[in-house]
Amino acid sequence: MFLAIKEIKREKLRYGLIILMIFLISYLIFVLSALATGLASENTQALESWDAQKVVLNKNANVSMSQSFLTKSDLKKASLSKDEALLGQIPVVVKKAGRLQISAQFIGVKKKQFIYHDQELIAGRRAKKNYEVAVDQAFKTKGYKIGDKLALNGSSRKYKIVGFVKNAKINIAPIIYGTLGSWKKLRQGMPTLEASAIISRNHDYKYNYKDSKTYPIDQFIKKLPGYTAQNMTFELMIGFLYIISLIIIAVFLYILTMQKMHNYAVMRAQGISSSTLVKATVSQAIILVLTGLIIALAAMFVTVKVLPAAVPISFTPEIILTGTVGLLLTAIIGSLIPIRSILKVDPAQAIGE
Repeated sequence: MFLAIKEIKREKLRYGLIILMIFLISYLIFVLSALATGLASENTQALESWDAQKVVLNKNANVSMSQSFLTKSDLKKASLSKDEALLGQIPVVVKKAGRLQISAQFIGVKKKQFIYHDQELIAGRRAKKNYEVAVDQAFKTKGYKIGDKLALNGSSRKYKIVGFVKNAKINIAPIIYGTLGSWKKLRQGMPTLEASAIISRNHDYKYNYKDSKTYPIDQFIKKLPGYTAQNMTFELMIGFLYIISLIIIAVFLYILTMQKMHNYAVMRAQGISSSTLVKATVSQAIILVLTGLIIALAAMFVTVKVLPAAVPISFTPEIILTGTVGLLLTAIIGSLIPIRSILKVDPAQAIGE
């Protein structure tokens, strides 16, 4: 450790450039990880707030709640406890004069069931009547206010905002909570329609009757449009960044080791053991990566503070821990590559004897 610190202090510019490279890679890894987590969360915020474990859909809906239709006949034998709730979903376009147009998901629920009571309000109240809605907080950030009357999908009848709900998004779109009656009016033309889905908090719940089919919530989430492809894309980019950081650390340390072979030979001739030199190389890599990581973490905390709320970034402790451990392991692996050259150094040849 002493040798590593002494050399870094002596060659400030050289090692400063290496730290800069590690900082940039670490920062990019943290940004991408936080964005991936934030986007994934916006796909499933509502499902997490409902603590959904099972979902019952029409078996011909391709595991899509917005395309699912459950009729009175499908639900004839459905047994609903306090852990089950009927739900209607339809995509809508929200319009109001003087406000931004927003694409959203209308969710119709029953007042006596848990999804209605689990809405976490940040202002106002829950929708009690037809043509009343409680909307996701994203509407608030875009200038909407309690009392605003919305046109949904060009409807002539207006829907009044009575409250704002925290973390109410599904498949990245903000949710508009209303009654099942309002949802049926938006659907129109299907008098036997009862719901889009049954949501259950019971892991063992199962209901398969006529066109109804029960799916685990994990399977439903994987089928959300773009969810799996989005996560795989981020994971691939982050994986490549780890590989790039490994190559950069290994190449820099190898070049530096080759440049210092004469010095290593002299130290070997003075009786300094190979293990000491190896420890110095590994310590050097860890110090460089830790310094870059600390700067990257500081930059990330500033970034999260200054970014607008509309940016879906979630910098969690898990990301900090995973990124830090991953990059330290990368540093250790990268530092092992030049060790073979250190162990093979011949003091007599290097000194010129």
